[in-house]
Amino acid sequence: MKILVTGTAGFIGFFTAIRLLETNNDIVGIDSINDYYDQRLKNSRLYESGVDPDLINYDKEVRSTTYPGYRFIKLNLEDKEALSRLFEKEHFDKVCHLAAQAGVRYSIENPDSYINSNLVGFANILECCRHYDVKHLIYASSSSVYGGNDKVPYKVPYSEDDRVDNPVSLYAATKRANELLANVYARLYGISTTGLRFFTVYGPWGRPDMAPFLFAKAISCEEPIKVFNNGNLSRDFTYIDDIVEGLTKVIDNHPEDPENRIYNIGCSHPVTLMEFIEILEKAIGKKAKKVFLPMQPGDVYQTYADTSKLKRDFGYKPTTTLSEGIHKFIQWYQSGLNPLK
Repeated sequence: MKILVTGTAGFIGFFTAIRLLETNNDIVGIDSINDYYDQRLKNSRLYESGVDPDLINYDKEVRSTTYPGYRFIKLNLEDKEALSRLFEKEHFDKVCHLAAQAGVRYSIENPDSYINSNLVGFANILECCRHYDVKHLIYASSSSVYGGNDKVPYKVPYSEDDRVDNPVSLYAATKRANELLANVYARLYGISTTGLRFFTVYGPWGRPDMAPFLFAKAISCEEPIKVFNNGNLSRDFTYIDDIVEGLTKVIDNHPEDPENRIYNIGCSHPVTLMEFIEILEKAIGKKAKKVFLPMQPGDVYQTYADTSKLKRDFGYKPTTTLSEGIHKFIQWYQSGLNPLK
């Protein structure tokens, strides 16, 4: 198949593109390569996939020297004209839309970037899928949509049938808006769409603004780490290989009817923040210096995925324990592949 994967300089997009290339798909990857976090990591991911960052210019194709079926284009989702030209030229069978402005706390300080990328950009993707006969749009949602629903913080795991009408961050609101827009486009225009609510993805090449990277850096340098809500938090950490395995199963699926389907994708084994820190300490071989702080605006107390629907429809079954995943992450973090070490 010919598949557009958005966000291929990003964490999940990078791994997804490589997995799809290894199964002989023709992949076009796009990414804005913005400066939300250190661009050296984004460029290193591209280099690892055979794309020379020195050859990248806006709206110009760069072919991978490692994967013959991979072409990369630096492109903003808000650039509707350039995006439309790309769809018209390539005739994609499917679109895997993973690009977005990420981060819960950053959305409080910089709402414009979320409106532009996550709302305007997503609408542009939907319009291109509508006008250029894309068979299936798979897109990234988030566990953050569960926000302040009636289950928080006592009744878990989160089910796709739970209410998601009380987001506690702008980021969460944009992701819920994506789901609603996809539902409308599926009904009005006959586009098959599938949204995946990701639960705290981590692993090698992971984002430096997330806890595994932030804590690993601080512990390694013997600097203090910030422990919010005095450590009374839990997260459903999900290893990147398990995420990509589930994601590619969905991409390989060919829906019979145009509808918008929603799935949780997580590990279904949440751990407390303090347990997570202990596992990191063991992997690094150093104790963390902890600074206990109150709950941050936009955060939720816990995440916990009910993945029974994804298991039923696609045979999804994560296999990586947190200890195994953190060990692999720290191996990468301490290696020469990490440009931010």
